[in-house]
Amino acid sequence: MGDTMTAATTRITGHAGHEVEAYLARPEDPPARGGVVVIHHMPGYDRATKEIVRRFAELGHDAICPNLYWREAPGAAPDDAAATARARGGVPDARLVGDVSGAAQHLRSLPTSNGRVGVIGFCSGGRQSVLAACHLDLDAAVDCYGAFVIGTPPTGFPVKITDIEDQLPGLRAPLLGLFGNEDSHPSPEQVDRLDEVLDAHGKPHEFHRYDDTGHGFFAVDRPSYRVAAANDGWERIEEFFGVHLSKEAS
Repeated sequence: MGDTMTAATTRITGHAGHEVEAYLARPEDPPARGGVVVIHHMPGYDRATKEIVRRFAELGHDAICPNLYWREAPGAAPDDAAATARARGGVPDARLVGDVSGAAQHLRSLPTSNGRVGVIGFCSGGRQSVLAACHLDLDAAVDCYGAFVIGTPPTGFPVKITDIEDQLPGLRAPLLGLFGNEDSHPSPEQVDRLDEVLDAHGKPHEFHRYDDTGHGFFAVDRPSYRVAAANDGWERIEEFFGVHLSKEAS
């Protein structure tokens, strides 16, 4: 691991063969630690998300984040692109899966790849991380406080979204979940239900929950940021990907 890396905007082939913008960061001398697809939160493909991509490169992973709003607003500022995407109902699930598939294929095509790829998402991206892992051959998935994996969105929610409880029997990768006990989306009760469903279907997973912590606790630029929870969460993410994305992982 080290802090020497390259990072740049690139293009990948996403859902239905469409060309999609993506942000790629790569360590200069990567150990065989596997690649990571980062799914951005609902506010979009923004500076904070790109910093997360670079953090994974610093940890020794090739990492990439597809711009999920590229079709709606190519080249737009993150806030404007997010508003346009929300006005059109958000990112369809099938398109999300296709874009993550393209991102994973791009990582596996790199000469430094060991063939293993994980996915991580924050907020809406947490749900989408689980969704992707239910449909794609990924090696690890991380859900950071993803809303509506379980549970129905409230009336007036800004995008069209449904829970994916019925898809959880198809989960193909070990799942790490990180949640705040003061969150309402997902609530502690919804996290309990998710735990129960995964247990019932024999899906390997580990959950960690943090007291005095609500939604968005990884977001260093928001009042929701919680230092202790975020630091512990990052340690668990690094360990989880280290186990499941290493060359030696079975």
